[in-house]
Amino acid sequence: MGGFNPRQMQELVQQARQQYEDLQRRMQETVVEFSSGGGGVTVKMNGRKELISVTIDPELVKSGDVEMIQDLVTAAVNGAAHKVEESLQSNLGGMLGGLGGMMGL
Repeated sequence: MGGFNPRQMQELVQQARQQYEDLQRRMQETVVEFSSGGGGVTVKMNGRKELISVTIDPELVKSGDVEMIQDLVTAAVNGAAHKVEESLQSNLGGMLGGLGGMMGL
């Protein structure tokens, strides 16, 4: 097992910082879409889990079932948030794999 190498540690920290900045940029650019109720409600959300848009099919509104519409909006928002989380995990997995290789793991 090798000794502590400050230069190598500094390079590792710099690479981790760069990958973190890349991840932040990618998540900012990420937009996911999720629909519920057979497409009756569609939401778009960015990688920071900020809701960008909600689209509700006018036919759904005509039904007058407010409780169902609320449930569909909730399901669509939660589904979009889950997709953002999956994207984040996927990006983090790639980043951590790269760091592990640099550390000899």
